[in-house]
Amino acid sequence: MTYTDTIELLKECDSGTKMAVATFDEVLEHVSDSKLQDLLCESKKHHEKLGNEVHELLNKHHSDGMEPTPMAKGMSWLKTNVMLNMNENDATIADLVTDGCNMGVKSLHKYLNHYQGADQPSRNLCKRLASIEAKLSEDLRAYL
Repeated sequence: MTYTDTIELLKECDSGTKMAVATFDEVLEHVSDSKLQDLLCESKKHHEKLGNEVHELLNKHHSDGMEPTPMAKGMSWLKTNVMLNMNENDATIADLVTDGCNMGVKSLHKYLNHYQGADQPSRNLCKRLASIEAKLSEDLRAYL
């Protein structure tokens, strides 16, 4: 159970980091405020770093990562593009990313509860990812 839970938790973290990076890539070109741009770029780097750590742990367990589901990617892309087409400004971007962060935090805690047998390094990584998401959500409040 521990091995399976560890792999599944890491796969969910992998999917989440990929989803976050894709979102940053979608919205960064639309940001006008330099401080918001810096905040999102820094968060993208954190997510990429954690994604690399996830891959190291998955490789250690001889497992592959997991792509976000096509449905999740499609819905995210659609929501982002519709909202930006309706109102392309920093508040809209902050709102979109905040929603993603909140969804990420919720999902990560759900996975932590579901995969209770996961090893401690994987659980810690998942908690760090949730913490980064929560912090970004808080930092974005100034732009809403």
